[in-house]
Amino acid sequence: MEDAGADWLHIDVMDGLFVPNLTLGAPVIKCLRPSSKLPFDVHLMIENPIRYIGDFARAGADIISFHLEAKSDPRETIDAIHAAGCRAAVAIKPNTCARAVLPLLDVVDMILVMTVEPGFGGQKFMADMMHKITRLRKACDETGREIDIQVDGGITPETIAVAAQAGANVFVAGSAVFSAPDAAEMVRQLRTAASDA
Repeated sequence: MEDAGADWLHIDVMDGLFVPNLTLGAPVIKCLRPSSKLPFDVHLMIENPIRYIGDFARAGADIISFHLEAKSDPRETIDAIHAAGCRAAVAIKPNTCARAVLPLLDVVDMILVMTVEPGFGGQKFMADMMHKITRLRKACDETGREIDIQVDGGITPETIAVAAQAGANVFVAGSAVFSAPDAAEMVRQLRTAASDA
């Protein structure tokens, strides 16, 4: 599997319940694992993530993101992810306030701010989500812990600069990379735009 110069491989998992789409599960990730040395950043868009943490960790996940809006208790889910040997991330939808994540800053490793509604690729970047990133970056820095802020949705060389300026340091690019004539060149453009912001 070619990495095109990416640092991580972001893998979306959808159950057809939490979001309308249905995608791959742990068995597919297990099959992909031998094909890449990149860290697997597994984004669970599922209703009851705590039930499946062990499955995804054993399949080869390095980072597991789950949604704050899901049914699983957030602290218990983070504990389960850490117990499985993975980094834990909490994702929030566009309608979820940044303050909802603040009680978890003592345990979470990354916060994923969705800049589109989860479940479908190719959506337009929501620039009005940048205030969340700015607030969360300030709050994370105040903890003294190294907490990544990831942005997912509508990332292009233009929007990545906006998100980086707001305080994000991890970026998920799907359509921009996969629709580009040269994926590696697009990754280079994205990296340069984020670094220059």
